[in-house]
Amino acid sequence: MERIICLVIGYACGLIQTGYFYTKAHHVDIRSVGSGNSGSTNVMRTMGAKAGLIVFLGDAFKTLIPCMIVRAVFQTRMPEMANLLVLYTAFGTILGHNFPFYLKFKGGKGIASTAGLLAAMDWRVMLICLAAFIIIVAATRYVSLGSLVVVTLFLIGMIFFGSRGDYGLAPQYLAEFYVLSAAVTVMAFVRHRANIVRLVHGNENKISIGHAK
Repeated sequence: MERIICLVIGYACGLIQTGYFYTKAHHVDIRSVGSGNSGSTNVMRTMGAKAGLIVFLGDAFKTLIPCMIVRAVFQTRMPEMANLLVLYTAFGTILGHNFPFYLKFKGGKGIASTAGLLAAMDWRVMLICLAAFIIIVAATRYVSLGSLVVVTLFLIGMIFFGSRGDYGLAPQYLAEFYVLSAAVTVMAFVRHRANIVRLVHGNENKISIGHAK
């Protein structure tokens, strides 16, 4: 029951489509410009760095805040599975972000929301992912490639530190924790499938910043 509650809470928070609401407030429907994606990268390309940063932070915090609340609630009551429930909450948030029912299930790709999960789960993995993202994007100017590396490193980090017992999970929850972590990573790859095809063919869009509107 706790898992379902956390998924539902997460999904409800994920429905706060920062990119959609921010651009609507500026008389732009982000779904009809650029890539049509409501995430921070498309907002940045369309409306500038400031807009992109605002949307990124909004999408990250809508994951971070419910995750921290869930941990605070369950850390003393169910410490052996508290971080598993945090992960369920984050997974629900990413689902809500990627597939908002009121926008015909057309949302973002979940990377900013995953950043919120990283901040909530493990600062070590977060710093590794951040460094990798900056280096890759600076070298290639491919945000999509940096994003895919981040979610891959996230999965590796969850397995590595989880196996060491760093997340306080009882042994019977470890496999479930790994599978759910893998689901986060797989969903990101699925959402980036068009980007992957373009990367393979060498015609992926490189990062560019639009003019603020």
